[in-house]
Amino acid sequence: MEHQLGIIGGSGLYEIEGLTNVEEVHVETPFGAPSDAIVRGQLGTTKLSFLPRHGRGHRVPPHRINYRANIFALKKLGVQQLVSVSAVGSLKEEIAPGDMVLVDQFIDRTRVRRSTFFDDFGMVAHVAFGDPVDRGLQTALAGCIGELDVRLHTGGTYICIDGPQFSSRAESELYRSWGASVIGMTNLPEAKLAREAELPYATLAMATDYDCWHESEEDVTVDAVVAVLKRNAELAKQIIGKLANSLPDPAASPAVSALESAIITAPEQVSTEARAALAPILAKYFDPKESQP
Repeated sequence: MEHQLGIIGGSGLYEIEGLTNVEEVHVETPFGAPSDAIVRGQLGTTKLSFLPRHGRGHRVPPHRINYRANIFALKKLGVQQLVSVSAVGSLKEEIAPGDMVLVDQFIDRTRVRRSTFFDDFGMVAHVAFGDPVDRGLQTALAGCIGELDVRLHTGGTYICIDGPQFSSRAESELYRSWGASVIGMTNLPEAKLAREAELPYATLAMATDYDCWHESEEDVTVDAVVAVLKRNAELAKQIIGKLANSLPDPAASPAVSALESAIITAPEQVSTEARAALAPILAKYFDPKESQP
């Protein structure tokens, strides 16, 4: 069985080594263009699609990323599972720069982002999001990381802020008081949109710094972050290479039926336009060609 894996790469990760039959694909979506062309190729037994979320050369800041176009484009290409590789700041002493974290919860502190596919099409869907990370995909990632010389923390909460500024010290201490593990700027609404697209989703978070709360460490700077990013990016590529040959069956994930009981809008109110535009997501529930009165 050939798997279809999507990778959304963060800072310092712009290509996946070992791909064969590589091609670049430009995908049109109802939400505009994704951050960049999607690089597709074969990696072991897996068809892999990689999208640099900030664009090549890191052109797009986190609050301006077209998250809806990114997730929709990957779904349209047939991706079945999605892994986000992300740089984060640590909010816990035991999570040191250079460590890997497989978070399983999120707190959304963003204010200016679109986090649903449906509000442009006169539809409402309330997907369950109590467990945002797919357990099977997370377990597979943990197994791959365990083969490498890197410290891994499994579980934890990711605070997502808009950026592009780093946190104030007061904010950092507030998030620590909530028990959060790491802080970043990109994984929401990625995870929410992945759930609406019925894609099992997991985050590989790479700690680059201690944010600004740690009194014995210097405040976070871009130079410090980039230095750790370069080391972590090479590890991330190794992890992805191993994961491509040990993926779980996506059909076993609850995410693949997330919309089954989530769409509240009456079927007769779902327009022909919506059915056609959102066919990669809705086709299993609605005939995209069926006309509405």
